[in-house]
Amino acid sequence: MSTNHPGQVSAAPSALAGEGVPDARQRRTILIAVCIALMAVIASVSGLNVAQPDLAVAFGASQSTILWIINIYTLSLAALLLPLGAIGDRFGRKPMLLAGLTVFGVASAAAALAPSAEVMLAARLFSGVGAAMIMPITLAVITSTFPEGERGRAIGVWTGVAGGGGILGMFLSAALVDVANWRWLFVLPVALVIVALTMTLRSVPNSRETSGHAYDTVGALTSVVAVVGLIFVLQEGPEHGWTSPATLLSLAVGIIAAGVFVAWELRRRGAALLDVRLFGERSLAGGSITLLVLFGVQAGIFVVLFPFFQAVLGWSGLLSTLALMPMAVLMMMASGLAPKLAAHIGPRATMTTGILLAGAGLALMAAIVSVDGGYPSVLPGMLAMGIGMGLSMTPSTEAITGALPRERQGVASALNDVTREFGTALGVALLGALLSSGYRNAIDSRLAGVPEGPAGTAREGVANALDAAQQAGPHAQVLIRAAQESFVDGWQHAMWAGVAVMAALFFYVLARGPQHPTRTPANEPEPVGATAR
Repeated sequence: MSTNHPGQVSAAPSALAGEGVPDARQRRTILIAVCIALMAVIASVSGLNVAQPDLAVAFGASQSTILWIINIYTLSLAALLLPLGAIGDRFGRKPMLLAGLTVFGVASAAAALAPSAEVMLAARLFSGVGAAMIMPITLAVITSTFPEGERGRAIGVWTGVAGGGGILGMFLSAALVDVANWRWLFVLPVALVIVALTMTLRSVPNSRETSGHAYDTVGALTSVVAVVGLIFVLQEGPEHGWTSPATLLSLAVGIIAAGVFVAWELRRRGAALLDVRLFGERSLAGGSITLLVLFGVQAGIFVVLFPFFQAVLGWSGLLSTLALMPMAVLMMMASGLAPKLAAHIGPRATMTTGILLAGAGLALMAAIVSVDGGYPSVLPGMLAMGIGMGLSMTPSTEAITGALPRERQGVASALNDVTREFGTALGVALLGALLSSGYRNAIDSRLAGVPEGPAGTAREGVANALDAAQQAGPHAQVLIRAAQESFVDGWQHAMWAGVAVMAALFFYVLARGPQHPTRTPANEPEPVGATAR
């Protein structure tokens, strides 16, 4: 695939800061180090979800405040990925990774010791800043260090950690909450940071890229405003209403900033923070859209699965997270297999195979889920989804990183990560809304004879219904069964919508997906160290 574009400045040679080309053993150590750093970031995205009640009690905080404690991390992470990824390209990826790990580790320790919700909010904000320094650099280190023949396998490992690490992080977090308390949730990321810092100092070479252009400050600022505005809409829309003044204002600011960003980047051309003209190519567009949809569907699945396990099956948070592990394990295994499959049948065929499997998994869950069927009614669909998503994610990530020149690999990695974050927020908002709508539409006809007080509470959600059942007297069992069956109806409503989205993605990738294995951008020498200065 050619990545040269009219008006694009050719890639500058990479500098490994005087260090030699890493040998095979050092490359393995580098891969382990960046994956541990990535795991710390991913675990912190999902970890606090299992401790929402504990945080509310500890700080005497409202549900809105607790959601902000969780969401402000994602918001700051997503907003700063592109600007900080570009800074890492210019001034050195190793220093940026070390600085990010330090900020992230200190902020996580502060969160563990936070005496109030305000301190916790500040700590989570700075954790997001540190995570934005870490996440794009981990992938950029791989793409700038590994030779082409090994890069796909390394990206497959990274993708497996990025996709399955959230589930593993939730499991470990739930275990810590069960055996200790919520403050121990931050022990895991701090421990991972210490290990990653040690390994980075010893093994990760520094690489940076020269550029004949000044840093795109206007592009960086407008990208931050656009991402904050649009992510805020997706996070707060379900809570405050899609037509509330704050939601509409945020949407307007996000759209205007995104328009200014695109116009400015087109004007800057080869000197842009992100050359938006490259979205006209198959690889970048196909990879980005695929990751957006896949992570949206994955996040939406978690919105459905956790209430099913806890409210319908009556499982604990720890057992509910353990139930997701088969899906996570298969996703990580398939991510490692995907590069070999792509080398034989091509990235487009690999991606469409994965999308087809993931869509079939959604259809299976929608078709056979039931209250009485329990876990066996959703397990086959979960397994198919795990394999399908693992096969699709790795070639999609390679398509994005391969579409941008080597001196922009921090930006390429950041774009990959921003796409994931947008997909996650979009999936939670949309599939969560479909689930809630389907539940409310289904429960009314099942509440005949139930007193209006408990019935009104039950209409708010399945968890509310289980709580209201305690005051429903002889109608308790009828109320519980009505809520559980209505939740399954809402589940099917959301899952069939997901199947439709996956079908559209399948046909899009079939027509416009990357046709050939990703090659080194701009015909740069392999490996990067060959041009070390």
